[in-house]
Amino acid sequence: MELKRELIRGAGPVAVLELLRRREMYGYELAEALSRRTENVLALGQSTLYPLLYSLEAKRQVESRWVELPTGRKRRYYRITDKGLAALEQQRAQWQELFEAMMGLGLVQSVPQEG
Repeated sequence: MELKRELIRGAGPVAVLELLRRREMYGYELAEALSRRTENVLALGQSTLYPLLYSLEAKRQVESRWVELPTGRKRRYYRITDKGLAALEQQRAQWQELFEAMMGLGLVQSVPQEG
């Protein structure tokens, strides 16, 4: 389904930025959170997630750091930057506008707020 693929491509960066807004995470942790929190709709494999992270890093929307684990292995953690926060707010507004337009057409229904 081409439309779904395109929507996921557009939603991936904003979803990653939103998760990183909450706390820094490493790649596998991000992939698991995306899959779990979106009921596998935004399940991104490594071949999609890491290029996306590298792109966000090149745009200076995220930054990364290496952390050495007690086992001696290293893990790369990503966190959102101020530039990433600004981009997230802009994209959030665009997604909200699109969602409201789709609601106006009756294509999607309002979702109950968590609380």
